[in-house]
Amino acid sequence: FSVVSPYSFSIGDTSEMEPYLHGGIAVQVKTPKMFYFERLEKQITNPLCLVADFSKPEAPLQIHVAMLALNHFQENFGRGPNIGCLQDAEEMLKIAMSISETLENKPQVNGDVVKWLSRTAQGFLPPLAAAVGGVASQEVLKAVTGKFSPLQQWLYIDVLDIVTPLEKVGSEEFLPRGDRYDALRACIGDSLCQKLHDLNVFLVGCGAIGCEMLKNFALLGVGTGQDKGLVTITDPDLIEKSNLNRQFLFRPHHIQKFKSYTAAEATLNINPSIKIDSDINKVCPATENTYSDEFYSKQDVIVTALDNVEARRYIDSRCVANLRPLIDSGTMGTKGHTEVIVPHLTESYNSHRDPPEEEIPFCTLKSFPAAIEHTIQWARDKFESSFSHKPSLFNKFWQTYPSAEEVLQRIKSGESLEGCFHVIKTLSRRPRSWTQCIELARVKFEKYFSHKALQLLHSFPLDTRLKDGSLFWQSPKRPPFPVKFEFNDPLHYGFIVSAAKLFATVYCVPFTEKDLSEETILSIISTVKVPEFRPSNKVVQTDETARKPDHIPVSSEDERNAIFQLEKSILSNETLEADLQMKPISFEKDDDSNGHIDFITAASNLRAKMYNIEPADRFKTKRIAGKIIPAIATATAAVSGLVALELIKVVGGYPADAYKNCFLNLAIPVMVFTETAEVRRTEIRNGISFTIWDRWTIYGKEDFTLLDFINAVREKYGIEPTMVVQGVKMLYVPVMPGHIKRLKFTMQKLVKPSADKKYVDLTVSFAPETDGEEDLPGPPVRYYFVQEDN
Repeated sequence: FSVVSPYSFSIGDTSEMEPYLHGGIAVQVKTPKMFYFERLEKQITNPLCLVADFSKPEAPLQIHVAMLALNHFQENFGRGPNIGCLQDAEEMLKIAMSISETLENKPQVNGDVVKWLSRTAQGFLPPLAAAVGGVASQEVLKAVTGKFSPLQQWLYIDVLDIVTPLEKVGSEEFLPRGDRYDALRACIGDSLCQKLHDLNVFLVGCGAIGCEMLKNFALLGVGTGQDKGLVTITDPDLIEKSNLNRQFLFRPHHIQKFKSYTAAEATLNINPSIKIDSDINKVCPATENTYSDEFYSKQDVIVTALDNVEARRYIDSRCVANLRPLIDSGTMGTKGHTEVIVPHLTESYNSHRDPPEEEIPFCTLKSFPAAIEHTIQWARDKFESSFSHKPSLFNKFWQTYPSAEEVLQRIKSGESLEGCFHVIKTLSRRPRSWTQCIELARVKFEKYFSHKALQLLHSFPLDTRLKDGSLFWQSPKRPPFPVKFEFNDPLHYGFIVSAAKLFATVYCVPFTEKDLSEETILSIISTVKVPEFRPSNKVVQTDETARKPDHIPVSSEDERNAIFQLEKSILSNETLEADLQMKPISFEKDDDSNGHIDFITAASNLRAKMYNIEPADRFKTKRIAGKIIPAIATATAAVSGLVALELIKVVGGYPADAYKNCFLNLAIPVMVFTETAEVRRTEIRNGISFTIWDRWTIYGKEDFTLLDFINAVREKYGIEPTMVVQGVKMLYVPVMPGHIKRLKFTMQKLVKPSADKKYVDLTVSFAPETDGEEDLPGPPVRYYFVQEDN
């Protein structure tokens, strides 16, 4: 066996073997890699550095020389350079010059790097320490576990972008004042410290990044000003046990408490002066009364610590509408990113879109799984269907039609009641005792893991060939083989118990500890009559582009069966109020006592066994089924440290070229800083243009008509709108019937604002220069219903 390329391998000489027929499974195995490191003595004179910022590839060597000069200075003078002392900076520069001559590459000394290192050597910048600490911690883990690729051999990160603009600030700004911020002041000066103290910041999310951000805020003194400054945080989530490995503000006794309240309390222990307003709201259109335009206008910066793209897009749109800076970040395992968005300077988060995630094809999930992810998703879907979706539909149906007798009459009279056939089937088969729950679980085992395989092999025997003569059952399709139920097999037994417990829960059937004993379950299972397999002529979907059908048509035979079954249930007195109710279950991955992951693990691994797929343990199943994004404290610390560094620049009002976005992967390791994307300007015509940060304003009055509005835009901005839209509502599109009449309507009548609404944001478009082309988009236009008092 040998690897030929990243995409192919050779299995050697097969000439003496029988002819190859088809199929075969190869498993990819990661092989260990040997790394070699040079001794420190040699690396000091000829360092191998990871370049983090490709706009200045020479920087790592320059910082290396400066750091060596700092060490020599401390050895020579028994102290570090004094804050802002030019004499010490000159001395350090001389040392750096002489050290450079001793290095193999004789790198050029960067005077600015040496000078600023000297000026700030006695200082401490907490976010930079967090970023470097995150990287260093990951390297320690690599050394302990042998997992991932170690750093070879130096990483230098600088934030000269923060200190260079402070060149003209007086040296007294950096001197100590006898408070907890002296070390920070030595790096960024007192004015910037004061701006941080007076900052109003809105932090959305108090998970892993949120906790780290609050720590950084506390150490920077954000929101600690005497008269100004406030940190507003919100997170609707409760603390789960699985959070504790990286959300370091939380402890075991905080489980099931609100993240935001607990995080606020813990942050006050780090810095008692910080002012925090904690909420448990989701930030979404439904909470715009709380997080209104007025709220955003009071914030100096918004920081997101979210775990989904949809929420990021929404908050970005609110920041753009209210001209607020936004700093976004995220992690996935050892990967992380940061993005800084500054009004009028940069693009916004919504300016770019990732491609949508690929879904597993319906036919793969239903009949042709090839990987454990497919069987886990199948088991997750089965859970949702059996224990959540169907019970919810059952309850909804009987809330709409409270009486079984009424339903029977309506079906008999030929009326079609949506979902009634599935509901009646569920009612007639409803288990009413623990014994019946075990029986139902055993029948489901046979259906899912035996009959399903037999049916597929009936529809497509092993020797089935396609039109081109190739075998149907060839990679990636794996033929299934029925699983024979064995009570003593822990996997089989686990499925029966977990499924029976969930059926008992949804059908409100009580059970005791004795009911769960092996003895009781064995006595029930040994008497279960398992239906024999009868092949059907159902068409098996093989088209990978086909989607799951929304509605499966009901045959006339099903209708007759439904009437018969409902009559039988009514006669048996099994349609009482309690019979017409079920208890839907919401999937919860973090409660190990509820049996949800137990069911999914057993069901997934049984299906995997049926298709000869390598099974997954409970932990891996939980991660995939619960869509748990892998997370590690090292990446979180690094990312939030980088965000806080950008925060300092935003607060200082730095120019566009100072801001940096970052992508990192601590596993490889790689760390790449890039400049932010400059905001794009859209040309309309005749020299009129706009960016995403521009907003036109029109002030109206009570009897202001739509025509007045259009004229006002033309007079003020030199171009006449041909279309006016409010959100998804078209106010004026000339080609639409009746819209020309709307020109006489008042804006109040068209928009119908609520009493407290002073303005509305509208979207306008303009006629293209040549017919047949699309309308030209314009910037948002904020229309005020009455002239505002200045």
